[in-house]
Amino acid sequence: MSNLLTIGELVQKTSQFFKAKGIEQPRLDAEVLLAHLLGIPRIQLYVRFDQPLEKSEVDRYREWVKKRSEGLPIAYVLGEKEFMGHLFKVTPDVLIPRPDTEIIVEAGIHYLSQWEAPLFLDICTGSGAILVSVLKGIEAAKGIGTDISGAALAVAKENARILEVPERAGFLQGDLFAPIGERKVHGIFSNPPYIPSSDLMGLQKEVQKEPKLALDGGKDGLDFYRRLLEEAGDYLLSDGFLMMEVGIDQSESVGKIAEEYGWIAPEAPICDYGNIPRVVIFKK
Repeated sequence: MSNLLTIGELVQKTSQFFKAKGIEQPRLDAEVLLAHLLGIPRIQLYVRFDQPLEKSEVDRYREWVKKRSEGLPIAYVLGEKEFMGHLFKVTPDVLIPRPDTEIIVEAGIHYLSQWEAPLFLDICTGSGAILVSVLKGIEAAKGIGTDISGAALAVAKENARILEVPERAGFLQGDLFAPIGERKVHGIFSNPPYIPSSDLMGLQKEVQKEPKLALDGGKDGLDFYRRLLEEAGDYLLSDGFLMMEVGIDQSESVGKIAEEYGWIAPEAPICDYGNIPRVVIFKK
């Protein structure tokens, strides 16, 4: 690459390079990276195709292109991901927030709004996307996120700071409910690992770059649901709820596990944007 390259030439060359490397959306990825580098909306690239780039810009872009060509997800390359209209910091220590997870945030805000000053838990908080987004949606709410990964909690704390809710967000390191103590809350959220162990190697190359700790749900993908449903009742107030994201074709199985532990489903699973049951809600 040369500093004489224009935006149009750089996009074209990078798209071809990504295509040769087997990148699924070569042109889109080339444009997203370059638009982010230049600090402009992607659509503006098209009206600035003849603009030459500085050598420092090309060199920085080349670093990002190399990382992306090696299968690193764009969110990790850029260090951020949009979720619920906010930019969240992400690193390879946390799962990349998905649009479908916005469903649990929207449902959670609706459920928690019945209380004047709700308190909730976010188990397996990861980047803190659910926790922080709910806090942004309910100004009087307070939340506690737990995660077994200290590195993940560091990212979540930073997101709480960046999005200006640190005084209402608490973070505790430990396995599921282990660090919670005797607290009781109005709601419990979780987007736990739910990929069956045998399916991990068949995931897309980009997904395999995400932390295995946040993906591996055990032999049948349901290990964490069993534990959550067994333990969550001890931390809920009498009228509280448990809300969890589930994988494809898991809602029915999770529902059966819930029945075994004395939970009821107050409503049918909530579907994601692809009409797949994605969020299950239970009460004791």
